Amino acid sequence: MLRPEELGEGEKERWRELRAAADAPRNPFMEPEFTVAVGRVRPQARVAVVYEGGAEPVGFLPHERGALGQGRAIGLGVSDCQGAILRPGLTVEAGELLRACSVSSFAFDNLEASQELFAAHAAEEHATYVIDVEKGYETYESVLRAQSPKFLKTTLAKERRLGRQAGPVRFVFDERDPAALRTLMEWKSAQYRRTGRRDRFAQEWITRLVGRLAETRAPGCTGTLSVLYAGERPVAAHFGLRSASVLACWFPSYAPEFAKYSPGLVLHLRMAEAAAAEGVALLDMGRGPAEYKDSLKTGERTVHEGAATRPGAGAALHWLSREPVRRAHAFVRVRPRLASLASRTLKGTARLRRP
Repeated sequence: MLRPEELGEGEKERWRELRAAADAPRNPFMEPEFTVAVGRVRPQARVAVVYEGGAEPVGFLPHERGALGQGRAIGLGVSDCQGAILRPGLTVEAGELLRACSVSSFAFDNLEASQELFAAHAAEEHATYVIDVEKGYETYESVLRAQSPKFLKTTLAKERRLGRQAGPVRFVFDERDPAALRTLMEWKSAQYRRTGRRDRFAQEWITRLVGRLAETRAPGCTGTLSVLYAGERPVAAHFGLRSASVLACWFPSYAPEFAKYSPGLVLHLRMAEAAAAEGVALLDMGRGPAEYKDSLKTGERTVHEGAATRPGAGAALHWLSREPVRRAHAFVRVRPRLASLASRTLKGTARLRRP
């Protein structure tokens, strides 16, 4: 059992080898750099290193251990891809692994679909929305023209109008200006508050985590800030993580005063174009339905939510602390009218809270 920062270069390289051998996209949330970054801001972060008779690791389980022995996926709440990193074909029993980690449970909300070790403990399946640009951006545009021609035509027209009325449109795929990242976080915080949702950037550890990842430059996990400018002014931005083949979309937002130009949609099209030019095959927009995702997606993948537990008081504590809330959310989510009412209520409450 190691703290993430205690992983040696040999162990990190073995981690990467196991991910490369897995039958799953190389999502940057599953790379050692993400776990190490979380470890710098979350003191209870740990990595279980699994051996099978030899000196070389055959698996890793990044996780966090709560004060009462409850375990959770590393970065739970912000990580969009979770699970163990195991040698293909390795047989491990979930309860035995949790016992070795001294945790009574392992909670997850974006478990990778191929995670057989924990999939049996999933309570729900969710769709994560993806943009496939493996065959190039032109092919992606042709898919959009076929499935939603009005959307693409309208978005491109808005981009041209933005350039005429607000200044020449310029896109930077990998912006290094810290001021642009601060602007994005301000926009996103305001968006959370405006929609009545919890402001993630009000949590210091998330702000610090994003700052560390913005400085991370590794083949499997590179912090990538993309910005759409009109003239010299940023009008939309996104911060995510990129591997050689996957761009994990994470925090997108835009300046509300430019909303009529749909700058967020324009930004995503330019991100897809730039990512394809860099050899990236997949943009993962994450779980959670949204109109913009439906417009941009080429397909969906599955992630799981739930928890593996081992018998005892800890399992009961986990159930009491998480399961009622999860079931309530699930009840609302599958009833469109109730979900719409809940969304309107959140926005109304947010308006009442504004000074």
